[in-house]
Amino acid sequence: MSAESTPVPGIPGEPGTTGPRRRAKGRRRKPRGKRHKALLVMAWTAAGIVVLGGTGAGYLYFKLNGNIDSVDIDQALGTDRPEAADNGSENILVLGSDTRAGSNKKLGGGTDDGSARSDTAMIVHVYKGHKKASVVSIPRDTLIDRPECTDTDGRKHPAEDGVMFNSAYSTGGAACTVKTVESITDLRMDHYLEVDFSGFQKLIDELGGVEITTTKDIDDPDSHLNLKAGTHMLDGEQALGLVRTRHGVGDGSDLGRIQLQQAFIKALVTQVKNVGIFTDPTKLYDLADTATKTVTTDSDLGSVNSLISFANGLKGISPSNMHMVTMPVEYDPDDPNRVLLQKAKAKSIWEALKNDRPIPKSATKGTATGEAKGVVSAG
Repeated sequence: MSAESTPVPGIPGEPGTTGPRRRAKGRRRKPRGKRHKALLVMAWTAAGIVVLGGTGAGYLYFKLNGNIDSVDIDQALGTDRPEAADNGSENILVLGSDTRAGSNKKLGGGTDDGSARSDTAMIVHVYKGHKKASVVSIPRDTLIDRPECTDTDGRKHPAEDGVMFNSAYSTGGAACTVKTVESITDLRMDHYLEVDFSGFQKLIDELGGVEITTTKDIDDPDSHLNLKAGTHMLDGEQALGLVRTRHGVGDGSDLGRIQLQQAFIKALVTQVKNVGIFTDPTKLYDLADTATKTVTTDSDLGSVNSLISFANGLKGISPSNMHMVTMPVEYDPDDPNRVLLQKAKAKSIWEALKNDRPIPKSATKGTATGEAKGVVSAG
């Protein structure tokens, strides 16, 4: 493998919502996927690191190619979808699911019942020219009307009103989640990326950790995280705890966790650029091997070549050219553990993205925030 021939990956991304859990309306299904999926925060980063696999040849290339799982979203959803943009802009749904089984039971702290739900979700809009991006995090506890959908196994699921957003994944997996996001936004999702818990942890360890600074102590036994205020080099387990914690920061909601995830991504991007992986072929391959095992993609991105082309198209986007917001919501007056979509404000975001314009500042004024902004920054 030649470090000189390695294209430099682009790694944008960020991120989820509200307080102590209560099971949402609608029934849960056992997951039908092959592996335990989780934290979407790493999906975007993994896609960038996957570019490293493009330097391999022969069996190395085919090994990396064989690592990637993909799902045929287009086949499941058919033609009844929003139109794709024709100006070179793209929308990518980046998703992680909170699966509570196998090795992820230990990481997630849940029961070994095999249940699955989308832990975090975000829409990444890449503007025409691929120099800028906007990221809209979707709080998982948002009460929505889920449309009828067909999953990738061909099973049909009836529509349900007033259910949590993350129930779309537990009901019908990737396809039903994409269908739900498209029904909320009227935006076509051009691509889909998903990542798992254990892959996230391993990637951080292989990168040598990520440096962050906390302005307050964070102590959350549920996510196995205990950090004093100050600068820390987080290993994989600590990083996973940070992006999963909510009880230790802000108002204890998933909205606060979103703000931590967004701050962590910026620190992660900096770490990837500074770690020197492009001059170390062994580290290069190890990261590519882990990354390709970590992500699940839509079928259009289901090969190393496709991921290389995709990530090369994003490498011009720096963290300073990424605008990160949370979908406008307010706390449900009938249940503080749930949030409701602020439809007028959200509509202004979707219209801006559909027309490839910046998200107006007014769209996020007066919305629920989680009160965790500024708790974490790049070290």
